[in-house]
Amino acid sequence: MKRRHFIKLSSAASAIALTPLELQAALKSLLPYVACPDVSNRKLVLINLAGANDGLNTIIPLNQYDTYSNLRPTIKVPESGANKYINLDATLPDNQQIGLNPALVGFKSLYDKGWLRIMQSVGYPSQNKSHFKSTDLYLTGNDGNSLLNDGDTGWIGRFMELFYADLVVETFPLAVEIGSNKTSLGFHAEEAHGLSLNITGQDPAGFYSILNGLGGAGPANIPDSDYGRQLEFINTTDTLSNTYAESISNAFNSGQNDVSYPDTDLADQLKTVARLIGGDLGSKVYMVRISGFDTHNLQVQGVGDVLGKHHTLLDELSGALDAFMNDIDSQNIADDVVGITFSEFGRKARENGNFGTDHGEIAPMFVFGKPVAGGVSGINPNLSEATDANNYQIQTVQHDYRQTFATLLQNFLGADDTIIDATFFNHTLNESFTDLKLDNLLKAEFKLDSECFGGTLSTNTSENVKNWLVYPNPFRDTLNISGIEDINSITYRLYNSSGVLIVNKTGDIVNGKLSLNLVHLNSGVYIVEILAGGKKEVHKVIKV
Repeated sequence: MKRRHFIKLSSAASAIALTPLELQAALKSLLPYVACPDVSNRKLVLINLAGANDGLNTIIPLNQYDTYSNLRPTIKVPESGANKYINLDATLPDNQQIGLNPALVGFKSLYDKGWLRIMQSVGYPSQNKSHFKSTDLYLTGNDGNSLLNDGDTGWIGRFMELFYADLVVETFPLAVEIGSNKTSLGFHAEEAHGLSLNITGQDPAGFYSILNGLGGAGPANIPDSDYGRQLEFINTTDTLSNTYAESISNAFNSGQNDVSYPDTDLADQLKTVARLIGGDLGSKVYMVRISGFDTHNLQVQGVGDVLGKHHTLLDELSGALDAFMNDIDSQNIADDVVGITFSEFGRKARENGNFGTDHGEIAPMFVFGKPVAGGVSGINPNLSEATDANNYQIQTVQHDYRQTFATLLQNFLGADDTIIDATFFNHTLNESFTDLKLDNLLKAEFKLDSECFGGTLSTNTSENVKNWLVYPNPFRDTLNISGIEDINSITYRLYNSSGVLIVNKTGDIVNGKLSLNLVHLNSGVYIVEILAGGKKEVHKVIKV
C-alpha cells in the first residue's frame, strides 16, 4: 500500500533550494541561529476517559447557567451549597467563565499553577455516536467522513514508526499501555505491529521474571490454517513481551515515586507511569485508561445531589492527575512530560429522566503539564443549539481533536510537516493540520522553533517515509519485500538484534516483490536494510 506524501516547503526554504550554491551559503548565513533544545526525553501521556465523558457537568458554562439548569433540572451542578461548582478563573471574559465540577479540586490546583489548559468543544466533523466506531476513529486519526488516512492503522503507531524510526529496533517498547487488557488500535503501525507493550494487571517490578517463568518456546510447527495464524499471533505476542519486559522491570526498579497517591485504579496506573519515566525507560508514549463514563443512569444519586457515578469518576481523575504532576515535578522530570485526556464523544445537553445523559457529540479535552500554557481555548458551547429538533445536541466543533495532537507532535516533540501529514491529514478538505495548529497550547520556552522540526531522534524525513513494504511482520519462514517504486533489483542486508550482519545480497523484484526464504533463522528480532535507487530504508521484523 502506497502512502501519500505531503511535502510542504516554506517560501524561504524554496528560494534557498533554487539558488546557486554560493547564494545558498550567503542566504543561510543571514538566517538567525536557532539553538534547538534536546527533546530526546520528551514524553506524551494519554488518558482515555472511556465511555464518553459528560462535558457539561465537568465544566459548567456559567454565562448560560439558567439555560443549563433548564436542560438539566435534576442533575445540574448547583451554584450554591457544599457541593457547588468551583469557580475556575474570575479574570476570564464572560463567554469563558467556567465552573468546575466540585470533584475537580486537583484540576483547579493545576490550573492555578499554569499547568492546565481546557480545550472547549472538541470533536470531529461527522461525529459517530457508537462507542466502538468513534473510539476507532479517534485512534486511527479519522473524521467520520473518510478512511483514506489509513483506517486500519493507528495514528500513534504511524507517528512513532516514522518519527522514532531509529528507536523501533531498541529493546524497549516505544509505548506502554495500562488500564485495559486490550492492546489499543492506536498503536498498530503500518509495518511494525509491536510498538507498544500492555502491562495491565502485571507487577512491573517483576514483569520480566513473570514472563520468563511462563517458559516454553511454543510449537515447532505451526499449521497453515486459521488456527495456525491464531497460534502464530500468540507466539508473536510472547516474543515481543519477552523482548521488552526486562527494560520495563529494570526501569520500574530504578525509578521512584516522591509523593503519595490516592488509592484508586487510575492513580496506580499514573503512579507506575511516573516511576517508569523516572527510571529512564525509553518509551515515548504512555496511555492509561479510566472507564465508566457512559452515564445513561445514576450519573447523580438523586434530585439536586451532585454525588454519584460521574462525581466519583471525576474525583478519581482529578486526584490521580494532581498526584502524578506533583510527583514528576518533585523528581525534576516535569519539563519533559505533556499529557492529554480524550473521550470518544460527549453527552447530550438535556438530561434523560434517569438521572443521566445520553450520547452526544462534543466534549472538552484537558491538556496538562509544566510545558503547557495554562488557560482556556475556545468559548463556552452555545446551549441554544440544543433543541428538540436536533435531539438536544451541541454540534459546533471548536477544536478538531487532531489539531491538539498535531500541535503537540510538532511543537513539543519536533516532528516535521511530512510526518504530521503522514500521521493526520484532512482528506475531506485536503488540508494539513500543520496549518491548523494551536499557537497558545505550549509555553514559549518549551515550544520548538520551526528550524528544530525533524528532531534529534529521527533521521532525514525523506528516508523515514517508507517506499518499501516488508511483510508479513512477524513472519515464520518467508519474508517478502514489495516495491512501490519502479526498481528491478535491490540490495538487502539482514542483521540480528545485536547488529551482526547475517545476509548481504542483491535480488530481483519479480511480480512486484522479492521473497526471502529465512527458515534457517532462529526466532527473534531482525533488522532489514534495503538499498535501492540511492536510498536506504531500515525495517524491524520479528521471526516467530
